[in-house]
Amino acid sequence: MIQRILPLVAILSLSGCALTQQATPVASDNTETVAAIKSMETNLNTRLDGMETKIETQNDYISTLEKELSNVSEELSMVRTEQTKIQTSIKQATSKKARLAPIPISMQSQSLKDTLILGAIENVEIADIQQQFTARIDTGATTSSLNAVDLQEFERNGTQWVRFHLVNQDAKTKDGKLEWITAPVIRNVKIRQSTTEEAERRPVVELWIKLGAIHEKVQFTLADRSHMTHSVLLGREFIQDIAVIDVSKEFVQSKK
Repeated sequence: MIQRILPLVAILSLSGCALTQQATPVASDNTETVAAIKSMETNLNTRLDGMETKIETQNDYISTLEKELSNVSEELSMVRTEQTKIQTSIKQATSKKARLAPIPISMQSQSLKDTLILGAIENVEIADIQQQFTARIDTGATTSSLNAVDLQEFERNGTQWVRFHLVNQDAKTKDGKLEWITAPVIRNVKIRQSTTEEAERRPVVELWIKLGAIHEKVQFTLADRSHMTHSVLLGREFIQDIAVIDVSKEFVQSKK
């Protein structure tokens, strides 16, 4: 009996050792699995933290873009408001211009009717010598001029003066002599003729003249105009703001 039991005990002992040897590797595998799971969990947490950081950064960037977009929208609104104002102003100006009616012809005629009309040729009286001379009204000339001959310059009380004769067939005294016109020199001008290279100095004087209802002091450039038909030339400085010229007529405001 004992002999039968001993082999059985031996077999059981050997089996127990085998079971013990087989159970030890199973415990080791569980430990490695748990470690791997923890490592994966750590990696996942790390990745989640990184993603949260990126999301926060992107949220800050989106917030900045929203602020810039709001500013752009406000500026665009202001530009549209100014554009609307400009368009309104243009429409109002266009409408006002359209409402402006042209001046009726009757009003234009009335304006011309009230303006003094001068002919191309008029008689003027030089007040200093109370003599009349034929004058050409020349809109092409800026200044007025006289046909001064026998021109003499002299000094009086430290001031430059001139005296001269104004050529005209009727400009004579009772004894048949020409009468002198004497006046202070206002200034001197230089005139360059097309036939000469050197400029000619000419004195300028002021004289009172009468032409119809006009009684004005006029500045005249003195020059020898013997080659000209008329002794007196009245330029634009005399005409402006006083009268208009009708070149088709003569002696409108004076007798021939």
